[in-house]
Formats: sequence, structure tokens, C-alpha cells
Amino acid sequence: MTLPESRTAADLLNRECFCVTLDRDALASALQNEAGDAAFFEGFIQSRPNLFSHAPVFLPKVDGEAMQAIVRAIEVAARLPMYQQAALSWAPAIAGTDHGPLGAFMGYDFHLTPDGPKLIEINTNAGGAFLNAFLAQAQIACCAEVEQGLARQSVAQFEDRVIDMFEAEWRHQAKTDALQRIAIVDDAPQDQYLYPEFVLAQRLFERRGYQAVIADPAELRFECDVLQAGGVPIDVVYNRLVDFALDDPRHTALRTAYAGGAVVVTPNPHNHALFSDKRNLTLLSDRETLRSWGLDALAVAALAGVPHAVNVTRDNAEALWRERKGLFFKPASGHASKAVYRGDKLTKGVWESIRKGAYIAQDFAPPGERTIKVDGERVQRKVDVRLYTYAGEPLLAAARLYQGQTTNFRTAGGGFAPVFFI
Repeated sequence: MTLPESRTAADLLNRECFCVTLDRDALASALQNEAGDAAFFEGFIQSRPNLFSHAPVFLPKVDGEAMQAIVRAIEVAARLPMYQQAALSWAPAIAGTDHGPLGAFMGYDFHLTPDGPKLIEINTNAGGAFLNAFLAQAQIACCAEVEQGLARQSVAQFEDRVIDMFEAEWRHQAKTDALQRIAIVDDAPQDQYLYPEFVLAQRLFERRGYQAVIADPAELRFECDVLQAGGVPIDVVYNRLVDFALDDPRHTALRTAYAGGAVVVTPNPHNHALFSDKRNLTLLSDRETLRSWGLDALAVAALAGVPHAVNVTRDNAEALWRERKGLFFKPASGHASKAVYRGDKLTKGVWESIRKGAYIAQDFAPPGERTIKVDGERVQRKVDVRLYTYAGEPLLAAARLYQGQTTNFRTAGGGFAPVFFI
């Protein structure tokens, strides 16, 4: 199938396929078995009605290949000495420490446009991977495209890659003894919207022979050069915090242990500084500068998929205000689409806060669309696609369906959706 044919086929399926492919009974059974809790689905999934969409998203294989090429080009660029010097120049001091880990569960978010995929942002603690691995398998094959997609996806393969990833992070920090204990760490973890996947991660680690705990960083202790949770030493922290510099006083034990290399933290402040600070998009979209820094021609060409971005400064603010309708404004260290604004929605009051804060202006790349049925009515939902990766290689692809300015889990018919490449 040629590119125009595959894109036309994907567009047609996204516009006209209204099959409900999600088998909620199969999903409930799989999640309950994994969690070892008969009440898991009812307690943690049904109470989140917009966590999963009932419809898949179809994409041309060539778009999947283009997204992977962009990811690999970014990973190569991030190893350039001049790129690292620039990225670390606006990062907190703790980010300058590199103990070796590459960053577990990197998340690259894309909008799919008629010109191909456009990278919107990069996340170092991308959530949802464990949930999406089960979601992709709990689908009913309503057509050949879904059947082929299901044949290419396996929870077991995903789990093997997860274990390999954490073992690799352990070794990247020059650890030679056996990895034994992993802590999944976030503030008030049981209050987090994606807490269910913390449980799934814990069960996976335990099933593969590791001790695993879910912990609030305020409960951690650093004593005798050992990071401890409940008196038990911790080898690896799977970090889900959005305090990317570990500045919060509640995170002092974790920060001290990380700074001294006493524990493997993944992802960590260094990973975030090189990839996820939004200001880095101004570097990754400046292909001439990247070429001058030594980035190879193929990687430079792939980065055409990164929309142009600039830092908002006193010198360019007036011009950016005039051009705002074609721009998206994002805080340098933001997360979860907080304080993000479409230029055509800006008020003068918000603009003043943007001018005074650390913001970037990014060329607007419109999201794709998926037509679904909600209560029997055809409705349009916006789509973005996330590649979960490690060391530049894909672990899983998933979509998010939503309505509004940015992704959310408040849209009827929205939420995570499996991606099937055709």
C-alpha cells in the first residue's frame, strides 16, 4: 500500500469505523488477575469513566516509522556536547550530575497532520504505559486492520522489555550486584489519577522476582548512605514525581541519595534537563544550529517533524503577540498541559504572565481527529499519539482522545486508545 493509499485508508477508518472494539469484561478480568484483587477494576477503573476510550485509532505505518525516526534523531542530538551544554545552561544545578541512566519510559507526544507527524513535547515520566499494554490486548477484532494490529502486540513482550529496561538502568549506573528492590515513587501515590498503573508495575516487578513498594517520597529515609522505604533498602527508584529538580523539602532524602549516587533514579533530573524542558524544543527545531553542532544529515532531516519554537523574550514579545494565532505557548518546566495556551485564545492578562515567565512559543500543529459515537451520536474527538520509548527504541504506542485545548481524561468517549498501524 502506497503512502497516499495507507493515509486515505487510515483517515477513512478514523472517520467511519464506529465499532466498539474494547472488551471491558476481558480488560476487567486481565487487570484483576494482574493486580491480584477482585475489586481492582471496580475500585480503580470504573471510578475513572474517561480513562479508556471504546474506539481504536488507525495510523499509516509510514507515520509510525516517521515518529520513530524523529525519536532516534532526538536521542542522537541529545548526546552532542554542544546540545548538552545549551540544554544544561538553563537547567538546575542538580541536573548536571549524570550517573548513567538513560531514563525509563520516555514519552514522545505527536500530532498527526496531513504533512506527517509533528512532535509536540517530550516527557520523562510518561504515564499510562502499563494500562495501555492491557488495553491493547482487550480489543475485539472488528475488522482485518484491528486483527492484524492485535497480532503484533503482546503484554508479555511489553513486560519483558520493561524488565530489560530497569535492569539496563541499574547497570548504566555501574551497579554489578543483582538488582533486588524497586520503589515506585510519587507524591501521595494513592491520590494520583494513574495510581492503578503503579499497582500493575508493582505486581509485574514482584512476579519477576523483585521486591517492590509504592512509596511517597516524604516517607523515604536516607541513613548510613542507604535510601530506605519502611526500613528496607531501595536499589532503584521508578520516579513519577513532577518535581523534576527534587527541590521540594519533602523530597530531601531522595535528592540526597540521588546526588551522591547512592540509588538509581529513573527518570532523573539529568534526563529531564536533556529532553523534557520545553526550552529544548527551541534547540531541536533549529536544524541549522544542530547541523553546525555535528548532527548527521539523516537526523537533521527527521527533525523537520519538530515544529519551530522560540523562547519568549523581551525582545521578541511584541512580534509573538502579533503572530499569536499561529502559536502555542508552553511553560519551560510545565507538565500535564498545565498553563499551556493556544495563541488565538490568549487574553491580555494571560499574555502578561507569559511575558514575565519562562515560556516558549511553538508553531501550532493541529491534532488529528477521530470520529466516534457517544450515546448514538457522531462526535469528533481530537487525537494525539504517544510513543513510549527507552534508549530511542519503542516500547509501546498509544493514543489519547479528548476535547478541548489540551489532552485530558474528562471527555465522554475519550481517554487512552490503542493504536493500530495499517
